[in-house]
Amino acid sequence: MTARGNAVVRHATSAVAVATFALGLALSGMVRAHAQTGSVPQGKQLFESRCIGCHSLDANRVGPALGTVVGRIAGKANGFEYSAALGLATHVWDAPRLKAWLTNPEALVPGQAMGYRVDSAFDRDDLVAYLASLHPITAQNASKALSRH
Repeated sequence: MTARGNAVVRHATSAVAVATFALGLALSGMVRAHAQTGSVPQGKQLFESRCIGCHSLDANRVGPALGTVVGRIAGKANGFEYSAALGLATHVWDAPRLKAWLTNPEALVPGQAMGYRVDSAFDRDDLVAYLASLHPITAQNASKALSRH
């Protein structure tokens, strides 16, 4: 290859590297933006396809009602009998705790009884966005939850 050919190859290689780096930054920003917000419509679809077998929004089933889970103290839904471990929990369900729960319930509350986890971080973000849209955590409902505890 000639010196000019080598220069063309080096230039093309540099352009590909720059484009790959820019694509990586763009994707990273998209991932970060999604993680912060999630998709409410996608979360609703996920809830209806994956969670509804055990949970309802407004009635206790195998699992507690989840329509007002955001801002509620863990293990304290009215009329639901929790595992001993979750019954002793004292944290308020917020987005970070719900994502941690969906990632690995046993890591968050050892001894709990839920035998399901959501492997995809995107799916967890969407589910939490949906649940938060139903009952957004506010200072008022967090205070109310803590005063009942």
